Amino acid sequence: MEQICIRLVKLDMLSIIRASNRFPSAIRCCGQRLFLRRASLCASDLTRTNSSVTAAASFCLRSRSRLNTCITAFRPAAERVPRIIQPTREFHTSGRLRALPAPLIWMLLKPLQKLTAIILGRSIRKWWIALPPNKKQLFREWTWRRRWHLVGAGTGLLFFVSICLLTHLDESPVTGRTRLLLFSRENFMELARVTGEAYMEEFKDSLIAPSDPRHQVVEQVVRVLAERNQDVAEISSVPWTVHVVDGPTINAFVLPDGNVFIFTGMLEAVADIHQLVFILGHEMAHALIGHAAEQASLSHVVELLSLILLTAIWAICPRDSFAVLGHWIQSKLVQFLFDRPFSRKLEAEADQVGLKLAAKACADVRAGPVFWQQMEIYDQLRGEPTIPEWLSTHPSHQNRVRQLDRLVPEALELRASCDCPALPKADPRVVFHQAVKLLLDNAKKQEQIAQEEKNEKERAGVMLPFPQSPPVLTQGSQPQRGGVLATSTLLSK
Repeated sequence: MEQICIRLVKLDMLSIIRASNRFPSAIRCCGQRLFLRRASLCASDLTRTNSSVTAAASFCLRSRSRLNTCITAFRPAAERVPRIIQPTREFHTSGRLRALPAPLIWMLLKPLQKLTAIILGRSIRKWWIALPPNKKQLFREWTWRRRWHLVGAGTGLLFFVSICLLTHLDESPVTGRTRLLLFSRENFMELARVTGEAYMEEFKDSLIAPSDPRHQVVEQVVRVLAERNQDVAEISSVPWTVHVVDGPTINAFVLPDGNVFIFTGMLEAVADIHQLVFILGHEMAHALIGHAAEQASLSHVVELLSLILLTAIWAICPRDSFAVLGHWIQSKLVQFLFDRPFSRKLEAEADQVGLKLAAKACADVRAGPVFWQQMEIYDQLRGEPTIPEWLSTHPSHQNRVRQLDRLVPEALELRASCDCPALPKADPRVVFHQAVKLLLDNAKKQEQIAQEEKNEKERAGVMLPFPQSPPVLTQGSQPQRGGVLATSTLLSK
């Protein structure tokens, strides 16, 4: 048998299989990890079954390149032609490395981009200052002669940028608004997973157990919102997970991958379950619409365009101090003209969509405006300064209340179409206004009572006699009334 194996090595593989008619033929892969430095060929013995006699031949070719090709010949008795030949390779690979999400890479590159623009602009300024006057004149003439070429190049670049932006337009879920989206949903899902792991590490010592009643209430609200809005693909395709953080912060947020984070301070700030449904619907609206991806896309475009302006500032300003001032002004203009107005727009849209989600979950949508009225009073009681809306990333409480009041009738119609139970006749907004008015009247009455008591005490203090000391006469002074007896005594002396 060994001699046969040695001779078969020299033959072609196909001729080997055809020549071995006395062996049944089939192909299988040997799962052995034998790496020899010389090629070898081995054949197995004949095997028998209780019904018929079959033969098998196994050929395993091993070379120095660690390529294992293992062939086992098998063939039924009635058929003497080989069927399958499938060589396989064994590769030893390491574990997969997780690449950073594209949005995270762009965020990390922002400081480097600004630094590059500053260095480039400053280098251009230094080069121009060091240039002799005759070369400056030659450069101006060269630029003027090629002005149309430069205009054409700028126009082509602008056209290319416009095409890139137009090809990345997308339709917003639920609202159908056209928006710019440079990053895909998959990229932001990966970023959400990384962010969620970071938040879990940060809040690991303050997370409330799932058996806590507060956690169960939030989990039930999220489940109802997800079940009643199954027609929205972005909600039905995401597994929603609740995390309740024990902290006084009045905040809640939802990541695009369905991780819901809410602080106990928010649970204490809401007045009832309907306000909680509205707040969680608002945060889930941010996630399902993809506001984070949309805001990052616009921020990326504005950042790239501002780099050109930043380079020009550092190239034109005669001193570094002026360039630093221009850089600061440019960053504030971008912040107040683009970033914050767009953030307020997304917040208003989340209020609109969140109200619809709450309506389909059979919540009392009239409680939405009441929550922001409560937050306004709460800020006033804490003495927080009222800043103008154009300085904030969120709409003012008053504007939010007015917008929600306009959307409530439509939300009530949507709620009625979802076979929800009837709402009580008492409008929570009216009840809240009456309660606030009653509190203000009581506060005014208490203030008036306190002022009257203070005035009475002051009047009583004026009517009380003050203790008087006997008059003291000095030389040259005239005696006063009440001092007649003293005067006569002095004269008699």
